[in-house]
Amino acid sequence: MITVAFVNSTKKWGGVKTHTISFGEKLVGSGHKVLIYARDDRFLSKSNSCQFHTHKVDFGVDYSPLSIAYFYREFKRQNVNVLIANVGKDMTTAGIAARLLGIPVVQHIGAHLDMLPKLKYKILHNFLKPIFFCSSEYIGEYFMKTVPWVKADSVKVILNGKVPGTEELKTHSPRRLVATQQLNADKGHDTLLKAIAKISSQPLEFHIVGTGTHEEELKLLSNKLGLQDKVIWHGFTTDVDSILAESDIFLLASLMEGLPNTLLEALSSGLMPICRSVAGNYEVWPDELQEYLLPYEADENVFAEAISKALALSDEELLAAKHHARKACEEKCNLNLLSKQFEEWLVELTARNNKAKVS
Repeated sequence: MITVAFVNSTKKWGGVKTHTISFGEKLVGSGHKVLIYARDDRFLSKSNSCQFHTHKVDFGVDYSPLSIAYFYREFKRQNVNVLIANVGKDMTTAGIAARLLGIPVVQHIGAHLDMLPKLKYKILHNFLKPIFFCSSEYIGEYFMKTVPWVKADSVKVILNGKVPGTEELKTHSPRRLVATQQLNADKGHDTLLKAIAKISSQPLEFHIVGTGTHEEELKLLSNKLGLQDKVIWHGFTTDVDSILAESDIFLLASLMEGLPNTLLEALSSGLMPICRSVAGNYEVWPDELQEYLLPYEADENVFAEAISKALALSDEELLAAKHHARKACEEKCNLNLLSKQFEEWLVELTARNNKAKVS
């Protein structure tokens, strides 16, 4: 058994927290101990329900002596074997404490712009000597290009994943389209709304799940486009799965991603995807549906054309596309397989570190 400490000082819910929950549950299921140190109450509440050992932390300022001392005592008391940190205060507090204790420091790079080539980071990395964990090949490659002092032997890539669904797949009439990204400017919801507005001859429902900085702006745009009868706004929900289970087609027009958790959820649920080719999407994309992985430059006209083509599929054709999506999850981003790789890597990292201490 190993003890893994996940530290996350961010206040927003993002892909790294979702990854922590998914892979942490698998670690606990294999008999390992998972510790969570965070300040976001939603994350702590979810972690508690997953049988993690949770601790609410006030991280203070960067390099806070009090925070470093707190983590030093905690990691020593809990006999932590590996630290997995996020960004910012995670590394300047918990990261330093772990380094002083001789504990391997793993920094989770959840998106390709999580780390910029600044001198302060280079100095910190020179001291901490972290391993950079990336959840897609794209993130790892881009990260090494962006931060020149990071070498390939300090980067570990294991794709993010989901457990493939087992529910019987079905189709709906009218077709139900869904987008589950945060309602922020870089997620491209405006492109999707404009594309939907161009489709007048085919019945559909467009379900939008989530909240964000552009929520009111997008609702105003939807009304301006006359989409009141087609768009359903769900707001924030912890039960995305039930909405996906009653949907047919997943839409993603993001301009910036790592390996989007929303796409993985859609594939797991057996939704036909229509997405912009951004970041690591191609790494998990269904081979049979390549025509629906749209160019990065795709505008509302390109999306409208692809959506119209999908809407024209018969029930049998759409059902086949949904099965292709779930097969891609089973073969390319299966959490059951990827979490085993993750566990084996952490156990190996711990054993190698213990051996080095003895030497």
